[in-house]
Amino acid sequence: MTQVTALIKGVHGYVPADVLSNAELEKMVDTNDQWIKTRTGISERRVLKGKGLGTSDLAAEAVKGLLKKTQTEASEIDLLICATVTPDMQFPATANIICDKTGIYNIPSFDLGAACSGFIYALSVGKQFVENGTYKKVIVVGADKMSSIVDYTDRATCVLFGDGAGAVLLEAGDGTYGIKDILLRSDGRGRHHLHQKAGGSVKPASIETVQNREHFIYQEGATVFKFAVTKMADLSAEIMERNQLQSEDIAWLVPHQANKRIIDATAKRMGLPAEKVMLNIGRYGNTTAATIPLCLWEWEPQLNKGDNIILAAVGGGFTWAAAYLKWGSS
Repeated sequence: MTQVTALIKGVHGYVPADVLSNAELEKMVDTNDQWIKTRTGISERRVLKGKGLGTSDLAAEAVKGLLKKTQTEASEIDLLICATVTPDMQFPATANIICDKTGIYNIPSFDLGAACSGFIYALSVGKQFVENGTYKKVIVVGADKMSSIVDYTDRATCVLFGDGAGAVLLEAGDGTYGIKDILLRSDGRGRHHLHQKAGGSVKPASIETVQNREHFIYQEGATVFKFAVTKMADLSAEIMERNQLQSEDIAWLVPHQANKRIIDATAKRMGLPAEKVMLNIGRYGNTTAATIPLCLWEWEPQLNKGDNIILAAVGGGFTWAAAYLKWGSS
């Protein structure tokens, strides 16, 4: 019997036009370009501006581009999954809204929340639906409007995040190419170090929570950094070992774009030179669930059929994840 694998048939991304540079942030908080670049590797990030625009608008643009690029009709899509931590609203799911904005109807669609690891988590779900034959064409979206939960008076966090979206189309492959392996991990003890304090059922929105600025990202930077450096590197090495891959076998590392120092540590652990690492954090910052598909979108012209690619991410929760895929598009 032929083994079925989920194959990425196409990828598309979208970032908003408005750029928030380090120079502009210098006017908003006590920071400077050199400090930001040295500690994060970020020079600028994109911000979605406009009344009534949210994560679904970013994602819809990525999905529209994906459908056009792959010559796929909206009516052919069987499932859409959106990984996000900045949903348009508590309900309905942002995935439902994306479907409406792209003309995709009468299919299952839902959101998945695993913070910065969300895209790989969602990819693992979509992969299983394709491999077991339940659905033929599955779209996985990673999208976040991080500017909606960033406190632009907090210099420790406001320099890190940007807005963006990326989407992939999954279809069945014959086992030669596609997603070969995925590892997912979480540790709820890390939830205290990176979260949004208010807005959920534990602490609903109130005048007090707004006045206390509790609807923004709260992060204990040193703890998160230490965890991220260790876990993203460890899991990347583990998935290589599980699949008997050496550093010379890897064509590309696609790391979550959280911090250049974390990315460098992961590449070093894997024995990979800088030229094998996809890096766009300097222009987009941390777009959370969107970073990995945005990288795949930008580097797609350089990818060759058969390339061994490792995806790796770590995020709030704590969550972390890695995937090994053999690129199947030419």
